[in-house]
Amino acid sequence: MEVTAARRSFLCDIGFWADRTALHEAASHGRTLQLKQLIENGASVNMVTVDNITPLHEACIQAHPSCARLLLEAGAQVDVRTIHGSTPLCNACAAGSLDCVELLLDYGAKVNPSLTALTASPLHEACIQVVRLLIASGAKLEAFDVHFGPPLHIACAKEHLNCVKELLTAGANVNSVKFHEIALHHAARVGMVEMIELLVEFGANVYASDNLGRKPIDYTTPASPSYTCLRFYESNPLSLQQLCRIAVRRMLGTRASEVLSQLNISHRINSYLQYCDRPISLQTYT
Repeated sequence: MEVTAARRSFLCDIGFWADRTALHEAASHGRTLQLKQLIENGASVNMVTVDNITPLHEACIQAHPSCARLLLEAGAQVDVRTIHGSTPLCNACAAGSLDCVELLLDYGAKVNPSLTALTASPLHEACIQVVRLLIASGAKLEAFDVHFGPPLHIACAKEHLNCVKELLTAGANVNSVKFHEIALHHAARVGMVEMIELLVEFGANVYASDNLGRKPIDYTTPASPSYTCLRFYESNPLSLQQLCRIAVRRMLGTRASEVLSQLNISHRINSYLQYCDRPISLQTYT
């Protein structure tokens, strides 16, 4: 089905879209019955606004899965993009609507749409529940956003600790670089000690310098907990346990937990080799 303009006029050879339609309003406000009646009366589900926003975008932006389903069943284009390049899946992820995300994926939405200078991938937009679904569906852990770099960087910058943990556990590169900057620089800026510990546990390089020649510790305030934490890691080698865990993850990647569980080793050794949810506490830095 072709995308149709809402009350379309023309400027030279470029289409100009002016109005939101009743279909957009119904989808945006979750008015399922009204939306169904409009569709049954022949309204095009692929009408677009001036920003190339379709009713499906509206339903996903506002997290209305019932409206999204009606539109998709009526032939709405699942990967249509706004003028900024966002697909309905991007909007559903940004809204944190797991139901909409699952629905769109069921209808074949691209989990890795091509990126533009104005868009982030669905994985960049996602919250924790959606992160798991997107990773399981094959989302690229190293998808590159021109502003933040890979998803791990934005998760650190936005202080989403659980998302950081999910990405690292799934195999994201802890030392992935954007302008020589790694995720640990972002964690240092926001001063999250637990996030710094988590990144180091997964092998983050505390000595990495960005394009300004600054290490993560240079973005902390002297005597702050994050400064003390990074100073500790700079001044002390990683423990044998940490080195073993990093080596196992580098060798086995995302299969580490599965493989270790199948080995004929004691529970104590198994625990020794796997990541612990309770990293070193700040008290051990003194």
